[in-house]
Amino acid sequence: MSDVPEPTESGYAAVNGVQVWYQIYGEGEPLILLHGGLSWLEAFGPNIARLAQHRQVIGVDLQGHGGTGALGRPMTFEAMATDIAELIKALGHEKADVMGYSLGATALRLAIDHPDVVDRLVIVSAAFAFSNWHDYNFDGMRGIGADPDTAAESLVGTPVHETYVRKAQAGADTWVEAVREIGGLLSQDYDWSAEIPEVKAPTLLIYADWDSIRIAKAVEFFELLGGGADEGGWRRENVGASRLAVIPNQTHYEIVGSPLVSDFAIPFLEGYADETTISSVSE
Repeated sequence: MSDVPEPTESGYAAVNGVQVWYQIYGEGEPLILLHGGLSWLEAFGPNIARLAQHRQVIGVDLQGHGGTGALGRPMTFEAMATDIAELIKALGHEKADVMGYSLGATALRLAIDHPDVVDRLVIVSAAFAFSNWHDYNFDGMRGIGADPDTAAESLVGTPVHETYVRKAQAGADTWVEAVREIGGLLSQDYDWSAEIPEVKAPTLLIYADWDSIRIAKAVEFFELLGGGADEGGWRRENVGASRLAVIPNQTHYEIVGSPLVSDFAIPFLEGYADETTISSVSE
């Protein structure tokens, strides 16, 4: 993609008994970037360059995707969260900010299971429970889980398949196995709502107004984090650590590449210390 810069470093890290592919952009405090399902890191588009102006962006290909590819183990959010926790340490960091889109809900699992490695957390259009999805998406994911071989065949020749073949260690030879691993995850129900109130990291939630996640669930997520528990107060004395943003005129499929994501994320990651406005970040 023309709007995605070349990484300054890329390679495999030996973590959690597997090899995980990562790409680094920019310099500064680390920000882990996690892509969506049946997608790839570069789908973040201009957000990669924008975020890399402020931080060292470490993009990771999750299990079953891109350079990491099929790993020969059950694909679970918990296993992938441990991959990321160990990657942060392997790259020489004590902790990092983490941003995850869609399947990048792995970032939330990371904050729950490995809170010591997460500084600030940005969740983009991701579910905290399988039931958060609209029926169309729910049924589609269940369909991949029920017949991953057919799904793998139907995707041959698409950008998803071509990116996998280009980046995966074994290329096309592991494509079907990768989709089987992804389908295995999509077959599993999950609900982390009881654990969300224990998340310690300040968290920014970003959703589209026409998201694949039910918008009521985005609000529920914010409330589970303690958001909206009270009126903010004249002096913001009741404002907590977490934030909620809903981007208008966007869908689940568009939001990942919208520069508005970094417009909202950058001041949050910087702690709003200088009261930077969204408009000034965009300029």
